[in-house]
Amino acid sequence: MSQPLPLPTIPELANSELTRQLLQVIDQKTKPLGALGRLETLALQLGLIQGRTNPVIQQPQIRVFAADHGLTRHGTSAYPSAVTAQMVHNFLLGGAAINVFARQHKIGLQVVDAGVDAEFDYHPALLDCKVRRGSRDAMTEAAMTEAECREALEQGMALVEHLPGNLLIVGEMGIGNTSAASLLLSRLGDLPLADCVGRGTGLDDEGLRHKQQILTQVLRHHQEAITPLAALRALGGLEIAMMVGALIQAASQRRILLMDGFIAGVALLVAEQLAPGVRQYAVFAHHSAEPGHEHLLRLLDAEPLLNMKMRLGEGSGAVLAYPLLQSACAFLNEMASFTDAGISGPADDTAE
Repeated sequence: MSQPLPLPTIPELANSELTRQLLQVIDQKTKPLGALGRLETLALQLGLIQGRTNPVIQQPQIRVFAADHGLTRHGTSAYPSAVTAQMVHNFLLGGAAINVFARQHKIGLQVVDAGVDAEFDYHPALLDCKVRRGSRDAMTEAAMTEAECREALEQGMALVEHLPGNLLIVGEMGIGNTSAASLLLSRLGDLPLADCVGRGTGLDDEGLRHKQQILTQVLRHHQEAITPLAALRALGGLEIAMMVGALIQAASQRRILLMDGFIAGVALLVAEQLAPGVRQYAVFAHHSAEPGHEHLLRLLDAEPLLNMKMRLGEGSGAVLAYPLLQSACAFLNEMASFTDAGISGPADDTAE
């Protein structure tokens, strides 16, 4: 970009003294050492994120970012672009999977119009951050101009800055966004495109081959877009760029990032390359059935909490993992220690 994009500082998570304190609290609970498995490492991460030995989740938030993609005119999706706007209406009526799960777990939900190719009437659950009505056709030009990409990033940061709560889930809706995510993963992860491309909304074998052919041409057309910002501008989508800004801002405020699947994960990859350290704040909720997610998780050195074979997006997989974070905080804060309960702890190695 012609002008450097000012990004907030990402606090360093490593804290040897707090780590020692947290491990001591965890190990003194009335259980064999390590018996709660990954719940213990999750509790440790949450404590480090919040900088305390008694972490608590307050007012968790979901923001679903929606946008259309110019590349879909080349038949890269099984569904028409009109479905993006139709699904936004479904979100606003409370009928989508993410609505159901958000209500179940009492998580605040709003939809962000980052670039849907439609106009919407006012609704309290809809945030109008529209940069333009859909990204440009990446087959022939960059998906976003420099100004549009910058605006999307800044909008994402701005909407998180004063957000309530200390946990953020970013979800997405956009016909064609698995194509944008696959392109970004291939370019920024230096991976073969074939490893990054999946069936998205349900392409058959012929449709998948066509999608791979189109995306191969797009990558070739933008072969000089190799930096994170250049790749995001050339290959990404408006909702992905806005998610990147949101994740960077959230990490700078030490919020827990409860990550969904493939597309949200690619936004995290871009965010980490733009602002190193963001990934420390991420809890990976589930393993998406989208094939590129496996390679993305390996790049990010991440092990998700769940594998439900889901590929819906919207933030739906992240919400399903949310109770595990609640349980990690609960055992850390409420479970008795050996001393509290008057129970003998692990045998001392020096005892006779």
